[in-house]
Amino acid sequence: MEKIKERVTHYGLYVTAMLKWLAVGALVGGVGGFVGAAFHLGVGYATQLRTGHPWVLYLLPLGGVVIVGLYKLCRLEGAGTNAVIESVHFGKKVPTLLVPLIFVATVITHLCGGSAGREGAALQIGGGIGYRAGTLLHLGEKDLPLATLCGMSGVFAALFGTPLTATIFALEVISVGVLYYAGLLPCFTASLTGYYIALVMGVEPTRFTVAMPALEWGTLGLTVLLAVGCALVSILFCRGLHITEHAAACWMKNGFVRAAVGGAVIVLATVLLGTTDYNGAGMDVIERAMTGQADSWAWLWKLAFTAVTIGCGFKGGEVVPSFFVGATFGCVFGGLLGLPPAFAAAVGLVAVFCGAVNCPIASVILSVELFGAGGMAYFAAACAISYLLSGYCGLYSSQTILYSKLKAEFINVHTHE
Repeated sequence: MEKIKERVTHYGLYVTAMLKWLAVGALVGGVGGFVGAAFHLGVGYATQLRTGHPWVLYLLPLGGVVIVGLYKLCRLEGAGTNAVIESVHFGKKVPTLLVPLIFVATVITHLCGGSAGREGAALQIGGGIGYRAGTLLHLGEKDLPLATLCGMSGVFAALFGTPLTATIFALEVISVGVLYYAGLLPCFTASLTGYYIALVMGVEPTRFTVAMPALEWGTLGLTVLLAVGCALVSILFCRGLHITEHAAACWMKNGFVRAAVGGAVIVLATVLLGTTDYNGAGMDVIERAMTGQADSWAWLWKLAFTAVTIGCGFKGGEVVPSFFVGATFGCVFGGLLGLPPAFAAAVGLVAVFCGAVNCPIASVILSVELFGAGGMAYFAAACAISYLLSGYCGLYSSQTILYSKLKAEFINVHTHE
């Protein structure tokens, strides 16, 4: 009888944990889905306002000054995605003010024409929501990081409409080489909840229709060559952002001056190039690349615009710019190799993203959610090559790579800036 009671008690712990994490995931995902959808709609409205009134672009230096002022007022200079990653690693507090602050700052960046995305900001918004919800629910020290990951998953899924990618990305991006398997159920629950709430609020998931070639050795070999190029581009993307940020901080100590000068550089470059393709997120350019159309140097221009925007103090994400850079580079370079340009753009988008964030599993899943499973073998090969050859570069300096990319060896290093 005692053994039966022990077993019932033992299995009861699993049932209790399941119910707890289903509830926490649904709650955090629900809040994250609502905030994420509102954020998506806010950025979309800001972009429409700017495209409808082109003169708003000239307010970009002023917008940068306002953003720097807001962060100084809230005493959160330097707080960003790294703060969320450190919260999961070391249990550090995620400032509650970070959620409305990154929301408003990213909308201002998009309104005035800075080159940035949304999903990187989603990690900060989601992480802040998850951490705050966990503290309100009085979760323990070991459970609080999972609540933070739930928030990241829920908001990412709401913004981009990729719940599986959002789940694995949140678990994989923190410590490369080890997945927090205890977070699978809560993060997946949060992702699905956030995804469906965003659908109800009118946020359409991102999907592309691209013809996938049949699996054969010749095409696979060309895809590998494209992936090598994408790995190099991902290194250039990460290093470009970090070097520009350090150089700007070194040359211009005053944050207000830095933001104003950076905004003026973006305005001048936009006028000289005669196109607004490189302002904002650039989803329209990505869509064109998926039809096989891209300017030869669009990827490099977007990289430069994003480096100046983020490096000079504007706020937003790096994920969609990495999509832009990868899709346009893939379209051009893949076409030169003899691959179908639209297919090469799809491979480039996923491979550059993989090299920049060091998340090969999430990247393969992303390819399935964006393009379908027809070309999964090609995407898996491209992600494997890009992950290996990108070395230990990465967008997030607090990201930890636990196992070597060269051999089965525990190394526990941070990504290089």
